[in-house]
Amino acid sequence: MVSFHAFSFHLLHKNLPSSSSPTLISLFAVRSLCHRAVASTLPAPSESPTQSLVRKVCSSVLRSLYEQARPPSSSPKLDFARLAGVEIESLTHDEAITVVASLAHEAGSMAALSFLNWATGFSKFRHFMRLYIVSASSLIANGNLERAHQVMQSMVRNFAEIGRLKEAVSMVIEMQNQGFSPSTNLLNCILRTACEIGSVEYAEHVFEEMSQRGVPPDSRSFKSMVIGYCRVGLVSEADKWMSRMVERRFLVDHPTCTLVISKFCEKGSVSRALWFLYRMMEMGFQPNIINFTSLVHGLCKRGSINQAFEMLEEMVRRGWKPNVYTHTAMIDGLCKKGWTEKAFRLFLKLVRSDNYKPNVWTYTCMIAGYCKEDKLNRAEMLLSRMKEQGLIPNVHTYTALIDGHTKAGCFARAYELMDVMNMMITQQGLNMIFCAAAYNSIVDGLLKRGRVKEGYKLLREAIGRGLQPDKVTYTILISASCKQGEGDIGLVYFCKMIKLGVQADIRSYNTLIAAFCKRKEMKESERLFEETLSLGLAPTKETYTSMICGYCRDRDVNSAIRFFRRMMSDDRRRGCEPDSIAFGALISGLCKDSKLEEAHQLYDTMIDKGLSPCEVTRLTLAYEYCKRGDSAAAVIALERLEERKLWIRTVNTLVRKLCSEGKVGIAFLFFNKLLDKDPNANRVTLAAFLTACYENNKYALASSLSERIHNKGKGSVTSQA
Repeated sequence: MVSFHAFSFHLLHKNLPSSSSPTLISLFAVRSLCHRAVASTLPAPSESPTQSLVRKVCSSVLRSLYEQARPPSSSPKLDFARLAGVEIESLTHDEAITVVASLAHEAGSMAALSFLNWATGFSKFRHFMRLYIVSASSLIANGNLERAHQVMQSMVRNFAEIGRLKEAVSMVIEMQNQGFSPSTNLLNCILRTACEIGSVEYAEHVFEEMSQRGVPPDSRSFKSMVIGYCRVGLVSEADKWMSRMVERRFLVDHPTCTLVISKFCEKGSVSRALWFLYRMMEMGFQPNIINFTSLVHGLCKRGSINQAFEMLEEMVRRGWKPNVYTHTAMIDGLCKKGWTEKAFRLFLKLVRSDNYKPNVWTYTCMIAGYCKEDKLNRAEMLLSRMKEQGLIPNVHTYTALIDGHTKAGCFARAYELMDVMNMMITQQGLNMIFCAAAYNSIVDGLLKRGRVKEGYKLLREAIGRGLQPDKVTYTILISASCKQGEGDIGLVYFCKMIKLGVQADIRSYNTLIAAFCKRKEMKESERLFEETLSLGLAPTKETYTSMICGYCRDRDVNSAIRFFRRMMSDDRRRGCEPDSIAFGALISGLCKDSKLEEAHQLYDTMIDKGLSPCEVTRLTLAYEYCKRGDSAAAVIALERLEERKLWIRTVNTLVRKLCSEGKVGIAFLFFNKLLDKDPNANRVTLAAFLTACYENNKYALASSLSERIHNKGKGSVTSQA
């Protein structure tokens, strides 16, 4: 027979007392069997070559099991195929199936699994599905369901390596139709594998189908879905799965909690991260210091400093002592808020601490904060102290200093720091990509100060050193070209960026859209706008405002209204609510188009939203009403201004403009209203009014106003503009 000795081993194992250990079985029962197996590797006269090869492989499996059962120091693990004189190339797929089935039937599950694990280590058998199916079926026949599930998990993982996950999962489901019962562990393996390769939606499909087929999901199943959606950045979907976890009172582990908090905060959903943490805590979850620190970092990044301090207090109440990473997150948040003095007090607390000391990142946050406020001497002082403490500044430290000196116009010091950073990068063997931000900062500063040739020269030198321009670099070049009135050159840079595979972001598009809108090339602007949508980029407040201003400038108010309404109803926006600039642009456009009622309605909406109209908007609406002869409507519009100073300044400007147009009668009306609120007449406004009266022969109006101003105790003349 093909595997007589394997069958003998199976019978011997079966007849031994249950108290016999596996090692005893291997050492005493298998020894003689393996010695006889050496002779059995010689082909019998009646055996075919296939039967002979299968016999050799089966014998090698048994011998390998015997060798592995020896004490670990006696001999290394043997390659049983080579031991039997068998090359892997000579073993066919059908022969491999015969071996695994024979071993499972006659020598037991462990022998079959040993061969399967060895065979799937070679590419020839690793993705051969029938081998897994026969192995699992043989193990099921032996009653070893746990090992059968392990085989299917191995198949799922190995097939996912070559993009055939769906094929493997389909086979699992097909085997279920044939009586195989997938376990929760197998479901979790599929979900975890699908999420690891980014197929989260497919993982959700498998989750629902397997649940309908009676495979009960556990907390790990839901955790896999939450992790999967967090990793691909779809926090809204992760939120749904977290809610389902909470409904079933499933807890997460600490790493998952940290991931959820970090991703939600990164996407701006800090409130939901807080909700999730508090609900988990209500169910018995005990957050650790890393969980709290992640939330503190997220709150600081959002600018919610007070909430971050409250979270620190919660940490302390629960027995956790904030560490250097927690304090660094707070320092970073305070600096970005512009509260560097408060940040420095917290920094000094770390310096004086016996347990924690500021690290490189702590110093870098403080240095960046001081550079942002143009306190370069303090930043340089911290750099020196940092080195004294034995801390080595990193690329981010130097980049913050270079950016600060560049914005202050200190290019000589910026170049010095750049040289030091380049030397450090060379010594550490780092890629030039790490200093891209520093080069971008200097180039941007040079171009903004008109040192265009120097900026381009520096960029060429950086490229010569191996720097690859990124989207920030191209956005700087596009912006500089557009500001110089060379939008076409900016478009060339944009096309080059796309051609080189650098993904443009919304800022790059905003720069180009604004440039073409200023040139009234609205077809090109709208084409670029639609292109952002097709790429999945969310238009920002600046994108919409540019389009609205452009159409108003082009006297196409209907299109401007269309984009304004689109901006108001865009569900994907975040922080894209129209501001005073967008409102003001559309109000001015409506006024120029003689649509004063619509402009006034929009003006009221703007004020109701708590936005303050700029002086141009206030003046434009009031002046257009005055041109129409409807001074009452102009008065009503200006009365909506709550700040007295704004009203006075606007009416002063309006009176001067009316006087310059020869509309002395209406100017007289507003001048009197101005004196009602402020008896101190503005010298410039008064001079403009008197001049207009004399030029238009309105001597009576000039006399009347002069009399009121100079009437005893009524007022005086000021020189305020």
